[in-house]
Amino acid sequence: MAVYTYDAPERFVAGTVGQPGQRTFYLQASAAGRVTSVVVEKFQVSLLAERIDELLDEVLSGPGSGPGPAAPADDGPLDLPLTEDFRVGAIALGWDGEEERVVIEAQEETENPIEPLAEDVPENGPGVLRVRLSPSAARAFSRRAIQIVGQGRPPCPLCGLPLDEDGHICPRQNGHRVSNA
Repeated sequence: MAVYTYDAPERFVAGTVGQPGQRTFYLQASAAGRVTSVVVEKFQVSLLAERIDELLDEVLSGPGSGPGPAAPADDGPLDLPLTEDFRVGAIALGWDGEEERVVIEAQEETENPIEPLAEDVPENGPGVLRVRLSPSAARAFSRRAIQIVGQGRPPCPLCGLPLDEDGHICPRQNGHRVSNA
C-alpha cells in the first residue's frame, strides 16, 4: 500500500462531512498540489488533539523553549474532491528532537499493523499517512480539531451521551425517553 509523507505540509487539518450525529471525520494533508484524505473516528481526532497539546507542553517547557510564532488559524473546509485514501486503525505520535517537529502517523486499519513510526514500511503493508509539523502548526491543528469535535450533538445533562433532535433513551432514566424541551 502507499505511504503518504508530508514534511511541513501546506495544510494539515481535521474536518467533517455530514450533519452532527452522522458526520464522517477526516484527517487531510496537502502540499504541492497533492491531497491525502483519511477517515478517522471522532474519538481518534479528540485524543490526537489532546496528546499533541500534552506532547508540546512537555517538550517546550524547558528554558528558552517556546512554540514560536503562532500558525494562522485554518477554518476552511476540506479540500475537494474529497477522496478517501484509507480508513485509519491506529495513530502514532512522536517528537523529532533534532528537527523540532511533531510526527503524526495514521495507519490503515488492518489485521497486520506495522511498527509505529518505523523507518521502513513494507510495500505490501498497510497505507500510512505520515506528517511532520512545526510546534505552531501542530497547535493550530489541535485547536481546530478540538473545535470540530465540539460542534457535534450536545450531551445529555444526565448521562453525557449525545442527544438526537428527538432526545434519546437515557440509561440514567432507566430507559425512559428524555426530551430536549
